[in-house]
Amino acid sequence: MQQERNELDYIEKYQTRGYNSSFKCENDVLVELSSKTSYKPEQIIIKRTHRFEGFSNPSDMSILYVVETNDGKKGLVTANYGADSDTDLDDFFKKIPSENDHSKDAI
Repeated sequence: MQQERNELDYIEKYQTRGYNSSFKCENDVLVELSSKTSYKPEQIIIKRTHRFEGFSNPSDMSILYVVETNDGKKGLVTANYGADSDTDLDDFFKKIPSENDHSKDAI
């Protein structure tokens, strides 16, 4: 079996598992793009996180959040981290209660 090495491999893997919603951070909430439903940090469960470095430039770093909402939506959030990070998105994910962070558990 080929080892997953990049963000696209993981995105495809999670999409086949039903993680098809896309989100963006806006005004201190996470918005599901197709339904426009807004979620507060306590309404989000982090299922997994994956960090990546750029192939050609290791300082190009990103993180893939695999999330579920309290009403059952499953999706992915990608963000830069490090010097080029999206501070609004970083702040949002820091506000998610620790009991909602299952990123160390296997799914």
